[in-house]
Amino acid sequence: MRSRLITLVSAFALALVAGLPGVSAPAAAFAPPDISLANVKAHLTQLQSIATANGGNRAHGRPGYLASANYVKGLLDSAGYTTALQSFTYNGATGYNVIADWPGGDPNDVLMVGAHLDSVTAGPGINDNGSGSASILETALEVSRQSLAPTKHLRFAWWGAEELGLRGSTFYVSNLAATERAKIKGYLNFDMVGSPNPGYFLYDGDNSDGVGSGPGPAGSAELERVLADYFASIGVPTRGTDFDGRSDYGPFISRGIPAGGTFTGAEGVKTSAQATLWGGTAGQAFDVCYHRACDTTANISDTALNRNADAIAYSVWTIAATPPPVVVWQDTFEAANGWTVNPAGTDTATTGQWERGDPEATTSSGTKQLGTTVSGSNDLVTGRLAGTAAGDFDVDGGVTTIQSPPITLPTGSLRVALSWYLAHGSNSSSADYLRVRVVGTSTVTVLNQAGAAANRDGAWSSSSADISSLAGQTVRIVVDTADASTASLLEAGVDDVRVTR
Repeated sequence: MRSRLITLVSAFALALVAGLPGVSAPAAAFAPPDISLANVKAHLTQLQSIATANGGNRAHGRPGYLASANYVKGLLDSAGYTTALQSFTYNGATGYNVIADWPGGDPNDVLMVGAHLDSVTAGPGINDNGSGSASILETALEVSRQSLAPTKHLRFAWWGAEELGLRGSTFYVSNLAATERAKIKGYLNFDMVGSPNPGYFLYDGDNSDGVGSGPGPAGSAELERVLADYFASIGVPTRGTDFDGRSDYGPFISRGIPAGGTFTGAEGVKTSAQATLWGGTAGQAFDVCYHRACDTTANISDTALNRNADAIAYSVWTIAATPPPVVVWQDTFEAANGWTVNPAGTDTATTGQWERGDPEATTSSGTKQLGTTVSGSNDLVTGRLAGTAAGDFDVDGGVTTIQSPPITLPTGSLRVALSWYLAHGSNSSSADYLRVRVVGTSTVTVLNQAGAAANRDGAWSSSSADISSLAGQTVRIVVDTADASTASLLEAGVDDVRVTR
């Protein structure tokens, strides 16, 4: 049960999810359910019994794992899912993934929800990762109980041999045809969601917490924000955790599939600051029984498990079960639609002015100008040519601006979303920037990305903003970037701009 029951999705979440492709504000009928903590714990009891009857664990290649997979599959079969027990071989032993598809939804727009089902050989693995497995199982069963008719196609997965290096999820992703991988628009991963000394971590999709090697694929930040909004709604602060491929989201992000999820901590030690934030014991591991025989049903925080199970349901209902947004204006830049360079006549850049075109790739200590776009062949780019050296057509000399044609906005709740990148060399500084604004009688800033004295390679990211305050007005989208540092290498791109209601 929730610490605070949510009967309607918060207005903030509605605005956020409208920025995700195929997601908009849900009506009250799509309110996410309260997942039963008792039911989730009953699944954990069953997984514990399976381990106890099979040598104390549920590890890859051991009878306890196959019994766990059959337990999950049997419940899903009875609930109306189309299930498959996908086999693979690792270390001379057969492993299994349980894949379950809920009927309906757009087959070209798939939301996957996954957790690893295996334990280590040392113990039954009830927190790691019976907790995630049981929570997504109960969410899947609630989908069936409510006869949910999602707009996206829902697919749940329980992975084998995660503890041996993400073997099951890697096998699944690697053996999907490219066309099938492209249909997966988001993956949510839940690994250890009931740690006894818990933290409340979200995979840091936009690197906003500065953890991990960088942001996830475009769309990951939106998944993170949906989960963050749930925890904010119950008064629980969250922090980012490494988006480094350590769990089963790794094979997905390596193929450019947006991912997100939650995590309550493993062998890491809770700091004093974290204990102040979340309670619990500073100087002690989040899970003292991590990968040990004592990871039993006694090794669970009911509070953390309860909150995370509800967060899973919230994310599934919010992302997959909402009606699609209405696109009121968009530009993929495959045609010339009236964007104006230097609209105010005040630009100072001498090279790298914004233009619409088919960009040529450049490299300098890594990728700088991207030669590929989000869709089609063209984007908005700062000097589309590569030249003989990376700095030949980059932004130099100051500011360059490009402005959309007039856009007449309807009334109602509105959101603008776009894809972008800003790349620079280590000779950049915070004076350099890429900025996107929507300008009417007032101005909404969608993106304000500063440079830094560090190398940053080009990689597509996504941003969105609520522009409901401009509803009913005629507005313009203004994109500007500046080389305001001495001799800095700077490239930028924008693609797939859309306004949705």
